[in-house]
Amino acid sequence: MARGTQMAAGPARGTVVLLVEDDPDEAALALRAFARAGADARIEVASDGESALERLHGRDAALPALVLLDVKLPRLDGIEVLRRIRGDSRTRLLPVVMLSTSVEPRDLAAALGLGANAYVRKPTAFDDFVDALGRIAGFWLALNERPPAG
Repeated sequence: MARGTQMAAGPARGTVVLLVEDDPDEAALALRAFARAGADARIEVASDGESALERLHGRDAALPALVLLDVKLPRLDGIEVLRRIRGDSRTRLLPVVMLSTSVEPRDLAAALGLGANAYVRKPTAFDDFVDALGRIAGFWLALNERPPAG
């Protein structure tokens, strides 16, 4: 497993979501929110941009169904991670939702311009965060048609 990447709560099999979040408290909050929302997915956490790319571009690992990507990350920021995801033929169709506290219009414009599927500002209240992650999981993991593997 890539350095900075850890396995987290969720079923042993089934759908995988890659959460790219450098703040351990925010990652733990997201894991609790996913569990409370009833998301049927195994969550893997990458703590920085380079670890996320190592996980995604490792040829031995299956791609996750969804990437939740923070904008502000150490080693490689979320915008550059997104640029590299979209620049690789293996990951270019991978659903990526930017999940950030950033309210900077330039971050929103950069993310959408590079092909982020959505940009969601992290709610500050836990119940609102649970609701947001439940909606994200409900759409991207249950309703959305996934791109073909390969």
